[in-house]
Parts: sequence; C-alpha cells; structure tokens
Amino acid sequence: MLEEYDCILTPEEVSEILRIGMNRTYTLLNQNQIKAFREGRIWKIPKISVIEYITQRRNSTSGSP
Repeated sequence: MLEEYDCILTPEEVSEILRIGMNRTYTLLNQNQIKAFREGRIWKIPKISVIEYITQRRNSTSGSP
C-alpha cells in the first residue's frame, strides 16, 4: 500500500492520499489522530501512521449501514 511514497510523508502527500483538504489534514495531525512529529515547523509523518489511520477508519465504519 502506498509504495510510490517515501517512508516519511509531508502534510501535502497525506492530504493527497486521503483526498482531504490541508486544513483537515492539519486538524488530524494536531489532534494526534495520525501519529506524527515535528522538526521545527516541518511535519514528519511516517507512512505507517497513515496506513494505520486508514485501517482504523475502515474498521470503525465497516459495521455501519
């Protein structure tokens, strides 16, 4: 999954992967819903964190009608 991306993603790449806006991406990062860290002002987002977020969301909505 997501083989075309590096191991560390930018917020822009996360936004592209999830097909959401940048504001929503930063909200998810600031609320720690996607595990990430900052080096200075730069967000570093492990690709595995995005995969875990997608898996978690898929599992939480799979029981909904």
